[in-house]
Amino acid sequence: MDPIKVDFSRKDGGRKTDIVVPPERAVLKTILSIVCTLVFAAVAFYVMLPAVNFKSYDFYIYLGLVAASFVVFSAVFTNALSKPEYMPYVKKQATVPLIVIALLVAVVGVGYVISCQFFRAEAYSKIITVDDSKTFAEDVEAQSAESFKVIPKLDSDSANQLATRALGDLAKINLESQFKVSAENNTQINYNGNPTRVVPLEYDTVIKWFYNTREGLPGFIKIDMASEKTEFVKLDKNIRYSTAEHFKYFLDRHLRFEYPTYMFGDATFEVTDDNSPYWVCPVLDKTIGLFGGTDVKSIILVDAITGECKEYSLEEIKTNADLQWIDRVYDSDLIVEQYNYYGKYRQGFWNSILGQKEVVTTTQGYNYIAQGDDVWMYTGVTSVTGDNSITGFVLVNQRTKETKYYSVTGGTENSAQDAAQGRVKDLGYSATFPLLLNIGGEPTYFMSLKDDSNIVQQYALINVRQYNNIGATGTDLAKCLENYLAVLEEKAGVTTDINPDDVDTTKPSEDEDTAPALTAEGVIADIRTAVKGGESYYYIKLDSNAAYFSFAAKNNESVVILNAGDSVKITYKGEGAIIAAESIEIK
Repeated sequence: MDPIKVDFSRKDGGRKTDIVVPPERAVLKTILSIVCTLVFAAVAFYVMLPAVNFKSYDFYIYLGLVAASFVVFSAVFTNALSKPEYMPYVKKQATVPLIVIALLVAVVGVGYVISCQFFRAEAYSKIITVDDSKTFAEDVEAQSAESFKVIPKLDSDSANQLATRALGDLAKINLESQFKVSAENNTQINYNGNPTRVVPLEYDTVIKWFYNTREGLPGFIKIDMASEKTEFVKLDKNIRYSTAEHFKYFLDRHLRFEYPTYMFGDATFEVTDDNSPYWVCPVLDKTIGLFGGTDVKSIILVDAITGECKEYSLEEIKTNADLQWIDRVYDSDLIVEQYNYYGKYRQGFWNSILGQKEVVTTTQGYNYIAQGDDVWMYTGVTSVTGDNSITGFVLVNQRTKETKYYSVTGGTENSAQDAAQGRVKDLGYSATFPLLLNIGGEPTYFMSLKDDSNIVQQYALINVRQYNNIGATGTDLAKCLENYLAVLEEKAGVTTDINPDDVDTTKPSEDEDTAPALTAEGVIADIRTAVKGGESYYYIKLDSNAAYFSFAAKNNESVVILNAGDSVKITYKGEGAIIAAESIEIK
């Protein structure tokens, strides 16, 4: 008798289909897979913090990971990797998750297409409204002797370095080694009418976070960008909610659980005029299709001490007098992105590729101008051919997004930096990113010139239109301005009523003249040198003081022979991160 042939497969439309063999206790293992998937979903949400919003790419990624995790857990509980006979069962279990993932991919694909710049170029060009009806000389306030006294002389890097030195003030509360500056949250604001950078703290290490998180952050650092004075502001109540925290006090997590469907931009650390700390958190929306046209629709104001959150509309920010201290609602990079859409697509999509008529883009970098009680971001505008000239400037109010364009031809900011550095090339100084000024109706780049230690040594003024011919440098602002005004009158015939002597911020104030001399004693922790105007200067930091004391070698010859580790006594007046000292005595 012939043996019986058994075929354990089925023929279905010519395809061979494996028999599904369920594992033992299949129902229990399915329940375990579901439970573990739910646990994974909760943990993933806590870590990833996606907005529960179909306009957010992160939400689709999150849902896809959760669906995929069910398949993984099913394979683990059935032990399908070591028992291949259970693999058909796992594949069957994966049917629904795979359908979910396929739907997610389809939605993302369709959303991308309907948001695509190819189809929606006109909409992208209208995200930002640009006013080009005014001239630079008429609309931008001309510099005066008074306004020169509050001109920002530091860039972000220099401000962070000064902030780090101010950490020495934490020694007064025995916390000098526990914290560091949060450099990425360095924010320029208008503080009581002065350009100021506020820098929050963060924990130096995870271990120090563990020991200090119950108390929080004791304060923040405030830097006057004009006088370069740096102050550690000790708060009555510590900051509890910040980007330096973990778990429930982590700012992003706090916001997510308060507003699970909101999409947020980067939070900005700001303070009121009475030093109350807040986080300004922009709420984002996608205004074109499903994923395109990112814009701000409101803000959440978070009290950094209590965590209290309150939402304000854009209209309230513009009109509510109690909110005028807020300086930054729109992120600089978002503004640049929106203006580049305007410059690229205002004549249509195909023009941006073929004819490129009137197609422009922003230059590489931006800076900030204080006008009224607001901070305006400015950047140059150049053609897409990428030459070294600009076609104009764009100024954007970071609180209201009011945008103005001024048609001015001249050199780019990078060209101005090269021109300024070329004037002091024997000294090897580097120029900060330019600040745009109106001097006698002439658009002018202002830059600080720094040495390798990030200490400002000189200043430069470079004419935008004639950056190769009209410019000047000086060891102090008054001298730099005097030199520039002389060249401006000689080569461009432009005169102003500014008296450089009135803007000499290096002169001591009346209070400083009559103030008693102070002394600082300690061991030299650091010595740095620089050459200013052909003269040698020494900068000495003691282990007992956060400031650097500056000495002209011609007035204090003994500084030449000093070394780190020497004990000295310094006599000085005034305050700040760098203090011009009167004398030094070796002990």
